[in-house]
Amino acid sequence: MAELAVNVDHVATLRQARGARYPDPVAAALAAETAGADAIVVHLREDRRHIQERDVRLLRQVVQSRLILEMAATSEMLGIALDIKPDTVTLVPEKREELTTEGGLDLITHQDVIREAVSTLKNARIKVCIFIDPDLDQIKIAHKIDADSIEIHTGAFCDAESQSRKQREMARIVDASKIGAKLKLGVHAGHGICYNTISAFKGLGEITEFSIGHSIVSRAVLTGMDRAVRDMKKQVQGL
Repeated sequence: MAELAVNVDHVATLRQARGARYPDPVAAALAAETAGADAIVVHLREDRRHIQERDVRLLRQVVQSRLILEMAATSEMLGIALDIKPDTVTLVPEKREELTTEGGLDLITHQDVIREAVSTLKNARIKVCIFIDPDLDQIKIAHKIDADSIEIHTGAFCDAESQSRKQREMARIVDASKIGAKLKLGVHAGHGICYNTISAFKGLGEITEFSIGHSIVSRAVLTGMDRAVRDMKKQVQGL
């Protein structure tokens, strides 16, 4: 049965919008765990637009499930990860001007840098996931450089406006999931998944974890974190 990793970045987005002390992403993470989240995800960005280093340190102390730290493969972030020691690091691309992560890491171009980062983290006994597009060549490189798992970027599918485009993008996700599983990589999926699009993944058993944030936090604004997480967890369990 697939697991649900809840990203609480956008709880911090609300906090930072006013420069206040609330809402607290750490409190949100604890509420998400109580509601059934299998892991907590945060993305510590270079510009600190939402999650702060203090948040990650507090989360490392209180998270009872698994703490997943999304980050760029920079020397600064590697140093923080080695100090805090999350359960898993998900390596992601990062540009200051983007609203959210726009695509997967380009392992063809950055293979050497990412290989070194993977080795550094794994030597510290931190599991490494790589966020990549559903591209077979990228997945093969992720396997080659010894990543533990991949997170397939599902944004193109979730954002597709036509049915034909959705079908094409889902076919890519299916193929990527199968080749990832065949290569003995953990296969996760995330980006843009919401309460409507999650149903499209039914029967795709190769995906063992869904990383979902914005949709859950958005619903939590109206219904509370407990209800929002339980509703999504129920859908994930039904896949």
